[in-house]
Amino acid sequence: MKRAIVSQQLWKSLQPLLPVQPRSRQGGRPRLDNRAALNGILFVLTTGIPWEDLPKELGFGSGMTCWRRLRDWQAQGVWERLHLALLTQLRQHDQIDWSRASLDGASVASPPGGLLTGPNPTDRGKLGSKRHIVVDRRGIPLAIMVTGANRHDSMAFEPLLDALPAVPGLAGQPRSRPDKLHADKGYDYRRCRAYLRKRGILARIARRGVDGGERLGQHRWVVERTHAWFAGFGKLRIRFERRLDTHYALLKLACSLICLRFVKMFC
Repeated sequence: MKRAIVSQQLWKSLQPLLPVQPRSRQGGRPRLDNRAALNGILFVLTTGIPWEDLPKELGFGSGMTCWRRLRDWQAQGVWERLHLALLTQLRQHDQIDWSRASLDGASVASPPGGLLTGPNPTDRGKLGSKRHIVVDRRGIPLAIMVTGANRHDSMAFEPLLDALPAVPGLAGQPRSRPDKLHADKGYDYRRCRAYLRKRGILARIARRGVDGGERLGQHRWVVERTHAWFAGFGKLRIRFERRLDTHYALLKLACSLICLRFVKMFC
């Protein structure tokens, strides 16, 4: 039984980014086809099953082979380049709305522990990590980073915005700066506002004790929806990866899959 997951559009975007693997002169078992490995990675990402439980009858190779391919492609920068390639496709069709961006973090449990995890003060001190994202006006993920669940959201503010990629695709310079940034009261600090002024970004940060919840959510609901999209991937609902590199790889792949939805609709 085979179950194809990789769409032709995703494969067309990814294939040129994959490193060329030289043929072994020593013989042995043939290397698993890259497309089959990607199918296995996507199957685990979407279903959330453990890597070792990937069914062999699907024809995607063993779960550990797919995990190693995920790890190796992360080390070679493949997932980062895939995300940028899809953002570039969107910008070529003027489908990234830089007029308004939103930023927020979401906590996820991390029972196995690992790097950048910590006791979650909102979950009885259980181990967890936080996923921080910046999205455009429609919820397209532009940048992502991870911290421990015990870290305040505002501590990721500057590094996350520094991670915004310079996206080419239209005439002129690549763009990496939104006109406005919306954030909740957790980012209501002078240094956060000063950082935005320095970068020429208009601050739309809710003020503690001043702005009400209905005003807060008028534009920021898109970032919460994007967090819900991430939680729709079974492997990201809970952080099962102890290794930070493979966790980041799954997050960047999820970013690319969300971007691909917009590419299919608008490009």
